[in-house]
Amino acid sequence: MVLRDTIPDTAFRTYRLLPFEVPEGVKAVEIRFDYTGRDARTTIDVGLLGPGETFDAEFRGWSGGNKRSFILSSSDATPSYLASPVQPGRWQLLLGVPNIRKGQTSEFTAQVYFQRNDAHGLPTQPEPLRAEAGWYRGDLHMHSSHSDGSCASKSGTRRVPCPLFLTLDAAAERGLDFVAVTEHNTNSHVKELTALQPYFDRTLLIPGMEMTTFQGHANAFNLREPLDFRVGSQQVPDWNSLLTRAKAKGALVSINHPRVPTGEACMGCGWSPQPAADLSLVQAVEVVNGYDVDSPTAGIPFWHEQLQKGHRLTAIGGSDTHDIKSRRAATVGVPTTVVYARELSVDGIVEGIRAGNVFIDTAGTRDRKLEMTARHGQSTVSMGGELRLPLNQPATFTVRVEQIPDGSIEVIRDGAIAQRSPIPAATHSWSFEETSDGKSHWIRIDVRDADGKLALIGNPIYLR
Repeated sequence: MVLRDTIPDTAFRTYRLLPFEVPEGVKAVEIRFDYTGRDARTTIDVGLLGPGETFDAEFRGWSGGNKRSFILSSSDATPSYLASPVQPGRWQLLLGVPNIRKGQTSEFTAQVYFQRNDAHGLPTQPEPLRAEAGWYRGDLHMHSSHSDGSCASKSGTRRVPCPLFLTLDAAAERGLDFVAVTEHNTNSHVKELTALQPYFDRTLLIPGMEMTTFQGHANAFNLREPLDFRVGSQQVPDWNSLLTRAKAKGALVSINHPRVPTGEACMGCGWSPQPAADLSLVQAVEVVNGYDVDSPTAGIPFWHEQLQKGHRLTAIGGSDTHDIKSRRAATVGVPTTVVYARELSVDGIVEGIRAGNVFIDTAGTRDRKLEMTARHGQSTVSMGGELRLPLNQPATFTVRVEQIPDGSIEVIRDGAIAQRSPIPAATHSWSFEETSDGKSHWIRIDVRDADGKLALIGNPIYLR
């Protein structure tokens, strides 16, 4: 919808209303506007009024002259505006004219966009931070004062809810390209992420929620709206009900720390849905949580078990940071999940995780890299891809590893180590063949450093 108003010089220091109708079913509104006469020092301030009987009921925000666009939905809003349900009815742009010279007129134009899709909400970052395809490094699990994140106060004399800004600033200082803030069972942080994204212009801020239940935890990425998490209640009888609702809202779901024991130290941390969850509604699994790589609580065996059952879940990692200031606690970016994405945007990262061309850097370095492709004839696929291979025909796998000299490559076939190869240099490429036996298999790569520690975890290529 396009709104227009011609503002004469008699509007000097007055307010004007520019009405428009919001139809039924709209979930979010975005308004972009501009006006002529800026070179003559014309200034037009902007606010928004919704349906209501009084100014208090109508008021949705006032940005004055500091913005050219804003968005508003029930769960999110551009700073200066109030997140609130988008009710149908008569809305109005509120224009203030602090200055317009005598003899001048100004043409004001506003573009009003309605979004009816209940799944996604409007993006907090409409434009990608980087438009090119490539490998992007991030942390997919963290908490702040919006749930149970805590840290020492400024004076250091007591523990307090830890401000979200500190966590994001630490992520930016570490050089991460993206972070997902996954507060327990709330979306109160979404508005703050929207407000902070322009400041963090090199680090993509992805909204998420850790769905914390008595039968397991899972992250829902790109979730901006409330989601009833009460698994076992009349409203949400089981995990399948919760997963179905998350899917309807456009979220990507990852099972968290599935092998961490459930108990008083960690309520519902182990993955134990009753009845069993339909994993076709799940896209990923957190196989490394903080520093637990090579420990009994790491999620790799659980992941392998699901792969053997035919569930193509992408392996990811997350720091699960709760205390950004403690050296003993999990560190932002350890581990780092590295995603090949078409661009650095929320949609780009989510699509990249779904596609599975992803590896985990368990130490959270800035430069280690793992790439794998498989080729047969004219077909070539990367991690997460499927290669159809006729009986008795070979596929050539090529692995490239960077910045782990004197380490070793392990080929994992269907959950077991099939072969090993040394890494003699900082940049190393190696090829091997797999010949089809007429059955389906999955093949992935682990990379160990010179001390034998698991350094890089690759996702599978699937042979059909």
